[in-house]
This record gives sequence, C-alpha cells and structure tokens, in this order.
Amino acid sequence: MDEHIVVKTLVMEDENKKSFIILIHGDMEVSTKKLAWCVGVKDVSPCSPDTAVKYTGYLVGGISPFGTRKDMPVYMEETILDYKKIYINGGKRKFLVGLNPEKMKRILKITLVRAGI
Repeated sequence: MDEHIVVKTLVMEDENKKSFIILIHGDMEVSTKKLAWCVGVKDVSPCSPDTAVKYTGYLVGGISPFGTRKDMPVYMEETILDYKKIYINGGKRKFLVGLNPEKMKRILKITLVRAGI
C-alpha cells in the first residue's frame, strides 16, 4: 500500500502541555515550527508514549483519532483531502480502516493545516 495514503495519527502538545492530534501522510514528517504557527502557539512537540496512551486509550503504533479518552482538537495536513480514500489506524496495531477523508473531516471536526515536510 502506498505510504502516502496511509495517514499517521500523532499526539502532540504545546508549550503549556495542551494536547492535540495531528493527522499526516505516512511518508511525511511534521514540521513542528509550521505546526506551531498553524495552531497559534509558540512551540509543539510529540507527547511521550505514556502521555499519548493516557490521552487516547490506545497503544503507540495503534493510535486512532476516533474514540479517544480525552477530547482533543484534531488537525490534518490539508493535502490528505486530495484523495478519495485514505487508510488510518482503527485503534489497534496493524488494523487500518479505509475511508473518505471528507467524511472523516466532518466527523472529527478537523482543522486543516499545512504542517508536513
């Protein structure tokens, strides 16, 4: 499967430890500088694995943006909408769910960003 249509779910936090989710293509990395600017904060960084598990209820490598323990804002790389179908983690390692990103955007109330490199 093309890594570009497999979307990673990453749990990040800002300088005040406020957590949020970023969805990005599997073959891209997040520019923390760009993401911080898009989110309107000074600095962002990935959460520790323990914090990600605590906030989502999912093990690292199996994190899904759906059904997280803590309600968090969800941001998505805007180019994901260029595809009719993407694959995203369904809440368990090696369990991918195929869906239309427009529908996912509506369900999760996603804010689009340009944060990938």
